[in-house]
Amino acid sequence: MHVLAHGLGGRTDLPLDAVAAIVGGGAAVAASFLALTAAWKRPRLHPAAGRPLPAALARALDAPALTVTGRVLALAATLFVVAVAFAGPPSEAANLAPWALFVTFWVGLVPASVLLGPVWRRVNPLRTLHAALCRLTRTPPSGRRALPARLGYWPAAAWLAGFVWLELVAPHRSDPRVVGTLIVAYAAANLAPAWWFGRDWFTRGDGFEAYSSLLARLCPVGRRGDGTLVLRTPLTGLTHGTAEPGLTATACVLIGSTGFDGITRTTYWRDNVDPTSVPAGTLGLAAAITAVTGLYVAALRLSARLTGQDPAVLPGRFAATLLPIALGYTVAHYFSFLVLEGQTTFILASDPFGTGLDLLGSTGNRVDYDLAGPVLTAQVQVNAIVLGHIAGTIAAHDLALRGPGATARGQLPVAAVMVALTCAGLFALLSG
Repeated sequence: MHVLAHGLGGRTDLPLDAVAAIVGGGAAVAASFLALTAAWKRPRLHPAAGRPLPAALARALDAPALTVTGRVLALAATLFVVAVAFAGPPSEAANLAPWALFVTFWVGLVPASVLLGPVWRRVNPLRTLHAALCRLTRTPPSGRRALPARLGYWPAAAWLAGFVWLELVAPHRSDPRVVGTLIVAYAAANLAPAWWFGRDWFTRGDGFEAYSSLLARLCPVGRRGDGTLVLRTPLTGLTHGTAEPGLTATACVLIGSTGFDGITRTTYWRDNVDPTSVPAGTLGLAAAITAVTGLYVAALRLSARLTGQDPAVLPGRFAATLLPIALGYTVAHYFSFLVLEGQTTFILASDPFGTGLDLLGSTGNRVDYDLAGPVLTAQVQVNAIVLGHIAGTIAAHDLALRGPGATARGQLPVAAVMVALTCAGLFALLSG
C-alpha cells in the first residue's frame, strides 16, 4: 500500500507555479525577518503571560473523570486496533490497523495536540498499563531509580527516527500483522524502562507522548508555572529558552523526515533511485536529517560567535523555535493524506474483522477525494511551510532579545537558514 508510505500520497496534481512559489516563500520569510528587526525591539512573548481561563472551565478541563474516561477510551481503542491487526483481514487494504496507526493516530495527533494541548500525555494507554504493572508488582509509580537528566529528549528522538524510518523506508510496513507486532513491541519496550525509572519516563522517553507535548507548546491554551490554565499567544510556549538535551535532535528528526518525504516525490529521486531499496531510503533519510541538523547547528554557532555567546549552548537554547517549522512541514506533507486517506479508517471500522458487518453504515463506501481538491491542498501546503518558518523566525527573534548581543547581524545566520529551509521545503513539495 504505497499511500501509507508517504504523506504526500494525497494529492500530486497541484496547480502551482513552482518557481514563483519558491521565490515568493523565501522572500516572505526574509521580509518578515527585516520587519522584525525594525519594529520588534523588545521581548513580547513572555512565558508567564496569559489570561486565566474561567474557573469553571478550568475545573472541567482538569477533572479526574475526564482523564479516566480518556484513558479508558484510548486503551480500548489501542487494544481493538491490535486485535484487528492480528485477527482481521490479512490484506492491508481491508484491515484498519495500518490506517489507524499511520494516518489517524500519527497524523491526527498533530492537530489534536496543537489545538487541545498535550492530549496524549493525558490519555496515553502506556501510562494506564504502567500503573497496572506497578500495582501488580508492588512497585512505586515513581520507579526504582531516578531518570538521568542528561537523557532529556534523546530517547524520544531515537523512537521518532525509528518510526519515520518505518513509515517511509521499511518494507512490509503496512502489513497488518507487522503493525500489530510493532505496537505490542513498542509498548513492551517503553513499559520496561518506565517500570525501572518511573512514570517520568513517558514524558521524554515515549516518542509519541514527547511529540504530542512538544507540539502542544504551540497550543493557545497552556499552563503557567503555577499550574494555572491560561489563554495565551501560541508562540509563548517556545520562549522559555532552556537548553534541553535531545530537543534539537527531536525537532530536526521531524523536519528532516518530512523533507525526505518530499524528496522521494521529486522527479530526480523517482528517476534515479529504486523506491524499494531499503539502503537507499535509509541513507536518504539519514542524510536529510543530518543536513537539517548541520544547517541549524552551524547557523546557531555562527550566531553565538557574532554575539559573544557560548556556541555549545545556543543551539539547545533555541531548539524549541524549530517546532513551528516542524509543524508547518507536517501540515504541508500530511494535510491531504489525513483528510482523504483518513476516511479509510472510518470506512474499515464498520466491518473491522471482515465478517460482513456494517456497524457504522460505511461498509463499501469509497474515499471522497473532493474534500481536499488540488487548489485547497496547494494553498494549505505552501502556506503551512511559509507560515511555519515565519513563526519560527518570530519566536527566535523574541528569544534572541532576551540574551546578550541581540543585533540583526547576530540573527542573520538563523534568518538565512530559515530562508534556505523554506525554499528547500517548497522545492521538495512542488517539484514532483
